[in-house]
Amino acid sequence: MRNPALVQVLGPLALFAEGFRERLEMLGYAPQPRVVHLRVMAHLSSWLEERGLDGSALSASVTDGFIHDRRVAGHRDARSGRSLRPLLEYLREIGAAPQPVPQQAVGPVEEVLADYAAYLIHERGLGVLTVQRSTDLVRTFLAAQATGDRLNLEVLTAADVTAFVLARIESVSPATVQRTGAALRSLLRFLHLRGMIGFSLVGAVPTAANWKLAGLPKYLTHEQLAALLTSCDPDTAVGRRDLAILTLLARLGLRAGEVAALRLEDIDWRRGEITVRGKGNRHERLPLPADVGEAVVAYLSQFRPAAAAGREVFVGARAPHRALTRGAVTQLVARASRRSGLGCRRTDFSGPGKIFVKRGCATVRR
Repeated sequence: MRNPALVQVLGPLALFAEGFRERLEMLGYAPQPRVVHLRVMAHLSSWLEERGLDGSALSASVTDGFIHDRRVAGHRDARSGRSLRPLLEYLREIGAAPQPVPQQAVGPVEEVLADYAAYLIHERGLGVLTVQRSTDLVRTFLAAQATGDRLNLEVLTAADVTAFVLARIESVSPATVQRTGAALRSLLRFLHLRGMIGFSLVGAVPTAANWKLAGLPKYLTHEQLAALLTSCDPDTAVGRRDLAILTLLARLGLRAGEVAALRLEDIDWRRGEITVRGKGNRHERLPLPADVGEAVVAYLSQFRPAAAAGREVFVGARAPHRALTRGAVTQLVARASRRSGLGCRRTDFSGPGKIFVKRGCATVRR
């Protein structure tokens, strides 16, 4: 079946089926994906009716139960919570389903991490993803200091700190050890600032050597950059988008995350300037080179999906056309690198610089 209008939704969600059809069409879904989402809606509605429930019962545990039963029943599509995302977003928006309940910090470790995360965001100005990575790196350290529902930080010693880092060396890469050390120093400063430890233990964190990137990266030659850019098909939406992104990376030396965060209002066409949203919520204005402007205009005027809901410049080519993530920008550089014959492996993404070649791979700074 390829006609969304023929999908019947019965049960407690039937009242919202027509609105959901219109939403899927507005988001740019093709007919067949619309049919799939509407069938899932019909199945969910019947599932709720069998249990005497309606949309107001769609909590995280209820949706998990539905997905589990769908897998057990042998359905071959929509077998994860992600497949319910468009439907749940619509139902929540119109008030037919409850808003997700934020997870509360449970236990002393998570309570300290929640306080630490708030400190990094509000007082240090770090981004949410950076904070999440930092807290993940030090969670094991804090957990090792817990006994039941109590954190024994008052007896923490320099030897404990050093032993933790040395134990990590045996199980993770040198780069991860370095990141863990940086995160641990930050956490120890916070604990000292909050009075949870009597004196600073930052000096107890050993420095880990990592010689993998000891040399400066070799930047792309003009010929290699030209090959990278010409590997993008200008007759397709993906090709035009990737060409604009690669031109931005090459000419302005932006990070992948800075390109992903670029919004329509960040480009001042009259003045020929672009506002870059950098780390720590810093904004910088840069001149917009003519070739960069031409590449971005070609994408925006002809190929950026009209159904894209957000204000980000670069969005996915497939519905629902969400903004690209930093990882998606990195991956498209990898694909262009392979197409142009430079070669690439996913593990080759790291280090500072503009687009450069490292072990035969064109990459971007993170």
